[in-house]
Amino acid sequence: MWLRIAKSLAFIVYWTVVASAGDCSELLKLSLRYQEPTSDDSPRYHRLTLQDQWKSDQVAVIVCDMWDSHHSVNAVRRAQELAPVIDAFVAKLRQQGATVIHAPSSCMPQYQDHPARQRALQVRPAAEFPEQIAQWCDQIPSEQAVPYPLDQSLGGEDDDLDELRRWSEQLKAQGRKPREPWLRQIDSIHIDPGQDFISDSGQEIWSILADRGISQVMLVGVHVNMCVLGRPFGLRQMVSGGKSVVLVRDLTDTMYDPRAWPYANHFTGTDIMIDHIERHVCPTISSDQILGGDEFRFADDDRLQLTMLIADDEYKTETTLPEFAARHLSQSFRVTIAYASDTQRNQIPAIEDVLSADVLLVSVRRRTLPIQDLELIRQFVKRGRPMVGIRTASHAFSLRSGQPEPGSGQWPEFDQQVWGGNYVGHFGNELEYSITEAQHDRQHPILTGLSDWSSFQAGGSLYKTAPLAPGTTELLVSKIADQVPHPVAWTYVRADGGRSFYTSLGHVDDFRQIQFQSLLSRGIHWVCGLPLPEVSTIETQNVRYASGKGKQRADR
Repeated sequence: MWLRIAKSLAFIVYWTVVASAGDCSELLKLSLRYQEPTSDDSPRYHRLTLQDQWKSDQVAVIVCDMWDSHHSVNAVRRAQELAPVIDAFVAKLRQQGATVIHAPSSCMPQYQDHPARQRALQVRPAAEFPEQIAQWCDQIPSEQAVPYPLDQSLGGEDDDLDELRRWSEQLKAQGRKPREPWLRQIDSIHIDPGQDFISDSGQEIWSILADRGISQVMLVGVHVNMCVLGRPFGLRQMVSGGKSVVLVRDLTDTMYDPRAWPYANHFTGTDIMIDHIERHVCPTISSDQILGGDEFRFADDDRLQLTMLIADDEYKTETTLPEFAARHLSQSFRVTIAYASDTQRNQIPAIEDVLSADVLLVSVRRRTLPIQDLELIRQFVKRGRPMVGIRTASHAFSLRSGQPEPGSGQWPEFDQQVWGGNYVGHFGNELEYSITEAQHDRQHPILTGLSDWSSFQAGGSLYKTAPLAPGTTELLVSKIADQVPHPVAWTYVRADGGRSFYTSLGHVDDFRQIQFQSLLSRGIHWVCGLPLPEVSTIETQNVRYASGKGKQRADR
């Protein structure tokens, strides 16, 4: 509890920076994103935003290690793609009166005569420095109780090994050191000789901030799991020194190799690090808040955004679904999770993620949401977007009896309209039932290659779902002795043209079985029109993920 109180006090100090700049300063209207536990000591986090205003002439933007070369050829390619957007970002801030500091570490000899370097050297040293400002910082106290989220122990290079060898030879031919080939900052980021600063020294940069009365700092550049966090001028040191600091989350990259734990897409690795930073280090902003338009996204990042709504306190999907997503969705999807409030039953903070989602997964049980929140889901469905539901999603937004509280609404037709279902209750928990594939002329793609369902042991009671609506395709059916069969999994092409996949499975015990994991993963991919993962791939990922998690490293 004391840690939560301390963090709350820190945030109060963080958000209450007193502006003292002159009238020439512009107000930067920022949406600062951060994450906090759903309750004390919870491993789940709400992703929240705070609207704030910073005076531009009290802001510094630090460009971290945007070098002209790198030992990873893929890192070079991403830096070349990222650099023009960083250039536009710092140019806009420079125009608005912000201070721009270029920090290409280990490259100061190349700039010894540059006016921006001389300007940094001429700044009077600060009267006081944070104790460790000259050193690399591996972690700050708020990170100590949590494991590091990525295995970067082998350096994080995600290159093809043959291409990496050829790149190393090319660097040698250029007279560069293959492991440290950087000489200067990349040319596509302009350094203004009349205004900017160049330094890679924590003390020099701290002195620049002190000399200019700067209390608010933005960090852009690479790599977020290494230099952006750990440099003497990085996020951790700025936070430790008491600055109000934000990471510009779309103007960074990660040194992460998907062949290392947690075996995720490279860009998912970056998202994992951003989650860590928003939870334990500092808030983030996005570049469009300064530049307008859309957030920057790498051309190779073709993941779809899958948003999970989790508000089910009966089947533990707040635990099973995030673990499932980490194991099986991290390659094709950018997963965001909106958990229900632990204190207000009918509130789902971060439900606004639905606005940017490509596909929505619902694990909600009998919640009546604020009318405007329920409307977000209605509009998502109306646009014909893919929908996935498990277990209690058949009665997600309806009450058994009574009326919603004022300002809230329900959607009793959700089951029929979105899933094509007909939920009318369930059989007793003590009744056993078997599952078989529905009879079709040919096997549905979702079921192709799945194991024999006769070995599957369902963890929960059988839902009464028959008969389904026209437009549905039954995948799995189940039967209790002397009862009519009831569908257990099916697809549905909705009236709006969108694809839905629903299964009444989803008990915590179901998630432990490869048949259910495969069914759900393939169902999600199917509604999105993506290639379906092989069952063998899902099995392999289970083994790799569990093994890697078991020996998770704390390297920073």
